[in-house]
Amino acid sequence: MSLILKDKNYPVLVVDDFSTMRRIIKTALKQMGIEDITEAEDGKIALQKLKLKDFKLIISDWNMPNLMGIDFLRRVRADEKYKHIPFLMVTAEARKDNVLEAAKAGVSNYITKPFTAEDLQKKIENIVVKQQAAAAQAAASAETAPAASPATEG
Repeated sequence: MSLILKDKNYPVLVVDDFSTMRRIIKTALKQMGIEDITEAEDGKIALQKLKLKDFKLIISDWNMPNLMGIDFLRRVRADEKYKHIPFLMVTAEARKDNVLEAAKAGVSNYITKPFTAEDLQKKIENIVVKQQAAAAQAAASAETAPAASPATEG
């Protein structure tokens, strides 16, 4: 089990139109100690499933019917309720323009097929480390914010 993912309650949404790829990702997640995994066949179904649970991570394929992964990402980032959820894009294409498009849309990380369970774990850990660092920085900023200064007497 990953040292970073100590939280047993780590709900993950896995979105891919190929059941075999969903199963590969699910198996890798379980090897990391993640048991709370929800599957969706495309972005449209994933949007519906997002409403049912508070996910801590979304892993989505790029190329899918009904709603492409990039469009699903854009919808997630446009929604105030979901925009904070880390998003890992999975794709068979490592084209530079796709990577740039995903980055502009707010992807947290990107992984190219084929990949190993170790590759997936490293990408997820990278996302979690960034998320924890951002949370720590936000907490530190809140603590060091200047308090309202009382009016000085003259």
